[in-house]
Amino acid sequence: MRSIAIDGPSGAGKSTIARIAAKRLGFIYVDTGAIYRAVGLFAKMNNAGSKDSEAVGALLQKIKIDIKYDEAGVQHMILNGEDVSESIRTPEVSIYASDVSAMPAVRAFLLGMQRDLAERYDVIMDGRDIGTVVLPNASVKIFLTASPEARARRRFLELLEKGAACSYEEVLSDMQYRDKNDSSREIAPLKPAPDSVFLDTTEKTLEESIEEVLRIITERLGL
Repeated sequence: MRSIAIDGPSGAGKSTIARIAAKRLGFIYVDTGAIYRAVGLFAKMNNAGSKDSEAVGALLQKIKIDIKYDEAGVQHMILNGEDVSESIRTPEVSIYASDVSAMPAVRAFLLGMQRDLAERYDVIMDGRDIGTVVLPNASVKIFLTASPEARARRRFLELLEKGAACSYEEVLSDMQYRDKNDSSREIAPLKPAPDSVFLDTTEKTLEESIEEVLRIITERLGL
């Protein structure tokens, strides 16, 4: 099986770009950030502190996460039988996801799920540590990034389209918190794999970014 690892900070466009690239290539898309968001949402729903590793760890045995795909190839997160694809995208759940993703117990709980998908399918998997930890032997590794301001603007517009009540300043602040948290955590910090291709999309349109990612993948795989 062939695996593509796309890592990068929050709001870099990983999910959108990876999903569209996977559809064009006929690969399965796996949004690992959504998996961590589902755990964060469950912790929040059960009044566990986002940094309370003992309380969150005790909840893991009660969590059943499934991934389903609709006819358009869009990934849906199913948490204990309920589709939570929309409710995991709020700024508050973003903070929870960042905090719980730093917990060794949570990472161990989800690692097997992610690797199993890569063993069974040709996948494009995006996250924070796919190329460094989850799939260190991935066929292609890309580190996708953009300036904090550009990423916050994109996420803010995305949230507005969904009817969320938030400000650009709030989204930028949350993003800067996640950047610091994800890059400084002891377990699997956000960083480029030594053999990854670095791609900055600050000045690129979505289509330009998609085409560049597809070019990198097809060249590396000889497609």
